[in-house]
This record gives sequence, structure tokens and C-alpha cells, in this order.
Amino acid sequence: MLFSPVRKFNIGAGKFCFENGWFCTDRDSLDITKSSEWKKYLKFLSLNNIVAEHVWEHLSDTNTEQANKNCFYFLKRGGVLRIAVPDGYNPNKDYIEWVKPGGSGEGADDHKILYNYKILKQRLEAVGFKVSLLEYWDEQGEFHFIEWTDEGGHVRRSRRYDARNKDGKLNYTSLIVDAVKP
Repeated sequence: MLFSPVRKFNIGAGKFCFENGWFCTDRDSLDITKSSEWKKYLKFLSLNNIVAEHVWEHLSDTNTEQANKNCFYFLKRGGVLRIAVPDGYNPNKDYIEWVKPGGSGEGADDHKILYNYKILKQRLEAVGFKVSLLEYWDEQGEFHFIEWTDEGGHVRRSRRYDARNKDGKLNYTSLIVDAVKP
């Protein structure tokens, strides 16, 4: 991976990392809040892409800020951080109960924040990213999306790929953004 002209990190992929060309990490192999951990893998190199599916909601406010700064620092100019998190503006009350901090869903007992597009965008812009919203719910309960490719990172829990979305119903989606280092 380090000798490849295109360097891509999948943060928090765990057992779900099957993408060719991506270096996959999990919390036991990379603490994204510590720059020393990043340097262990990258030395002096920078990344083209980082994808993190359902990771940021497990971080405290302080750790989120540090993770955002580290991603910004270790990306090349024009590099993209794709983040997918549970969407706090999803109008489905069962979904919110499933994903909220302390909720009933798998892993929700460790969730620290339920993001919406405004909060996530603001936090990424605060460290210098330019943010594009790929999939999100707004305050009126309307779903928005733009077409995106897996080139920037595959997101299983999305409008397009989640198997729970059947018969034209969006049963499970994520708030998905691309944060670009200018």
C-alpha cells in the first residue's frame, strides 16, 4: 500500500473490508485520534482517500476534533475523507431509537453523538475541509442525495447498498459526506 501511487485507508472496517486497493484498519490497529499512530503506518506519506463508515459517532467531541485534524493533515491536497454516520434527522422514530446514543441497536451503547448534516459539516469545515453532502435527511424529513461512486469509498449502509431498502422504501440510510482537503 505504501508504495502504491494511490493510497487509501478504510478506517474502522473491521471484518467488512473487501475493497481492493484499500488498506483496512480498526480501532485495535489505528487510534485515529493520535497522530503518532498515523505516522507509524504512513511515515512521511499522505493519503488520497479515507473512508470511515459508522466510526465518528463513537468518538467524543474532543476525539472527533483530533480525528478530523489528523485526517486533514494526512490527506494530500485534493484528498477526500468520506464519512458515513447515523442520521439524526431521519424521520423514522424506530431508526432514531436504534442509533441514538444509548439506543437499542448494535453498537449504539457506545455512540457519543447523533449527527445531522449541519453538525458534521460544521465540525469538518472547522479544521479546513470543504464538505459535499452525498446523502442526508433534512429538518423537514426530506431525503437528499447526489449520485456518488465507490471510488471515494464504499458505504454499505447507504441508500444504494443497504439490503434493508426494499420496494422503494428507505429503511436504513446514513448521513454521508465527502470532505475535501483544498
